[in-house]
Amino acid sequence: MTDAASNPLLSAPTLPYGLPDYRPIRPEHYLPAFEQAFATHRAEIAAITAQDAAPTFENTFIPLETAGALLGHVARTFYTVSSADATAAIQEIDETLAPLMSAHQDAIQLDAALYARVAAVHSQLDDLTLDSEQRYLVERHFREMTSAGAGLDTAEKTVLTELNQRLSVLTTSFEKHLLADTNDLAVVFDEAADLDGLTPGELSAAAQNAADRGLEGSYVITLTLFTGHPYLSTLTSRESRRRLLEASRSRGIRGNENDNREVLTEIVRLRAERAGILGFDSHAAYVTADQTAGSPEAVHELLRRLAVPAARNAAREQAALQELIDAEPEPFTLEAHDWAFYTEKVRAARYDLDRTALRPWFEAERVLTDGVFRAATALYGITFTERADLPAYHPDARVFEVHNEDGSALGLFILDLYTRDSKRGGAWMNSIVSQSRLRGSSPVVVNNLNVPKPAAGAPTLLTLDEVTTLFHEFGHALHGLFATVTYPHFAGTAVFRDFVEFPSQVNEMWIFWPEILENYARHVDTGEPLPAEVVAKLKESEAFNQGFATSEYLAAAWLDQAWHSLGADAATDEIDVASFEATALADVGLDNPVVPTRYSSTYFAHVFSGGYSAGYYSYIWSEVLDADTVEWFSEQGGLTRPNGQRFRDRLLGVGGSKDPLEAYRDFRGRDARTEPLLERRGLTD
Repeated sequence: MTDAASNPLLSAPTLPYGLPDYRPIRPEHYLPAFEQAFATHRAEIAAITAQDAAPTFENTFIPLETAGALLGHVARTFYTVSSADATAAIQEIDETLAPLMSAHQDAIQLDAALYARVAAVHSQLDDLTLDSEQRYLVERHFREMTSAGAGLDTAEKTVLTELNQRLSVLTTSFEKHLLADTNDLAVVFDEAADLDGLTPGELSAAAQNAADRGLEGSYVITLTLFTGHPYLSTLTSRESRRRLLEASRSRGIRGNENDNREVLTEIVRLRAERAGILGFDSHAAYVTADQTAGSPEAVHELLRRLAVPAARNAAREQAALQELIDAEPEPFTLEAHDWAFYTEKVRAARYDLDRTALRPWFEAERVLTDGVFRAATALYGITFTERADLPAYHPDARVFEVHNEDGSALGLFILDLYTRDSKRGGAWMNSIVSQSRLRGSSPVVVNNLNVPKPAAGAPTLLTLDEVTTLFHEFGHALHGLFATVTYPHFAGTAVFRDFVEFPSQVNEMWIFWPEILENYARHVDTGEPLPAEVVAKLKESEAFNQGFATSEYLAAAWLDQAWHSLGADAATDEIDVASFEATALADVGLDNPVVPTRYSSTYFAHVFSGGYSAGYYSYIWSEVLDADTVEWFSEQGGLTRPNGQRFRDRLLGVGGSKDPLEAYRDFRGRDARTEPLLERRGLTD
C-alpha cells in the first residue's frame, strides 16, 4: 500500500486543479501514504541542512517552500474527510495519526540545523536584495520557528515534543467525544404534536432523521454545535424546547465514555505547561503574542469594554420578554429555553415581523446562485459552472469551477451543505489545494454547513441565520480562491487567527444589498420577491436582540480567555469545570442564567479541538475591521466592480504575504475605527 502503483494517494492527481479522486481511496490507504509523505518531507529537509554552502534565501527558503508537497496533499485530502465524513474507520485513523503528525511537525519546526540556516538568513535581511514577499517569508519562518521552540536546548525540546503529542491525542479525543455525544443526545419525539411550530420541511427532515436511525414513526432533532438551536424560536411546546436545550447543554458532562471534562482540564494544564517552557506566562500570552492583538491584556480590555453594555442590553431584552409572558393567561418565569421563542413574539409585536415565516423566500439553490454567486460576480467578475463530472469526497458535496472575468481559470469551489452524523457540527471552510506560483498550483476550497436535509423532492428552505452562514463561509472561500502568492507558506487563508474572520464577515453585508436580495429572496412557490416592507423591517430590527447575541458570544470568548490565561501553577486537572465557568462569567458580568454562553467548555470545539484556542475573541476583533469596511463600501457606492477589485487586490489577494493591518491600511487609507461596530451591535450609550 506504500507504492504509487497500489496507493492512489501516492500517485499524481489526475483530475483538474489537483482535486483528489476520492473514488479509489480507501481508509487503509491513508496511514501508509502519511508514512511515505513523512519520510519524503524529512529527506527534503535533510537535503537543505546537509548543504556545505552558506545559507542563502535561494538555497534555504526556496527548497523549504517546495518541501512537504506530498504531505500537504495527503493531509488535506484526509482532513477534509475526517471533518466532513468521519466514519468509524476514519476516526480510528485520526486518533492514530494525531501524535504521528505532531511528532513530524515538531521534527521540522524544532530542527536545530534548519533553524540555524533560517536564523542566518534572517540576520542578514537588511543586506539582502529581496522583494517584500520574500522578506516577509524570512521574517515569518524565523518568528514561527522561534515561537515553536527551535531555540530551546535538547532536553526542553524533548519535553515540548512529548507535550505536543499528548495534546494532539487529547484534542482529537475531545472532538471524537463531542461528535459521539452530539449524535447520542439527538432528541427523539414520538408525536408530531410535540413539534408544533416546525414547517412541513423541518418535520419531514426530523422524520427522515428518525427513519435513518431505525425509529420509523418518530421524529429526531439533531443538535447544533452551539448551545442554542434554530427550532427554539418556533417550537410552541415549552417542554419540547426545554428538552432540546437541556440535551445541547448536557454534552460532555454525563459521566459516560464521552465525558470531556477530564480531557479539557488536561488540555488546559498541558498548554499552560508548554507556554511556560516557551517563556510565556500563559497559553493566551503565547498565542496572542503573534497575533494582531499582541497580548491577552488587549483582548481582555476589549471584551470587558463590550461586556458591560451587552449585559445591560440583554437585561433590557429579558425584561421585555418577561413582560410579554406576564400578560399570558398562565405566566411563568422566563428561562433560557424560552428566550428565542418569546424574542420572536416581541419582534413580531414591535416590528410586525416574523422571521420564522421567511424560510419560503430562502430556497437554498436560489440563495446560492442568485445571491452568493451573483454578489461575487458583481464585485469580482468571477463566474461559476457546476462540474457534475468531478467527484467530491461525498455524494452531497457539489463541485463548481470558478473563472475570472477574462475567462481564465481560477479554481474549484466545493459546497457540502447538509448535516449528517459523520460530519462535525458547525460550519467551516478548508482548502484541499492551495494556490502557489512556486508550485504551480491553483486553489480548491470547500465550504461545509450543517443544514437539515429535507425528504426527497422537498425544497431546502433556509433560515435567515443559515443564509448568513452561507454568505459568511463563502467569504472564507473567496479569501482562499483569491490569495495569489508565490510561496505556499502564505497561501489562501494563512493569516493571523484574529484577522481570518474579517473577509468572511465582510461578505455578509451583501445579504440585504437591494440588487442581490431582490434576486435570491423569492418565494419558493410563487416567485414573488420578499416584500419591501418586510425588508425594511428586517433592517430596522437589525440591532434587536443584540444584547443576547453579543452577550452569549462574549461569554464564550471570555471562557476561552479564562481557561487559557491560567499559568502552569494554576492550571491543574482538579479544576471543577462548572465552578470555573461560573466564576469566570461572574467576573465579567455575563453570568445571567437566562443567557447561556454560546459554547460551554465541554462542547467548545473551536478552542479544545479546533484552531481557536485563546483566539475565539477573533470574531469580535475582526468585526471592528468588518464594520469599518462596510462603511467604506457604502461610502464608495457599494456593489461595484472597482470596489470589489480594490478589496480583492489589496486584501483578499495578498493572502498571508503581508502584515494584515498593513494590508488593511493599504485598502482603507487608515486604521479601523470602532464606532461602526458599536453602532451595529447597539453598544453605544
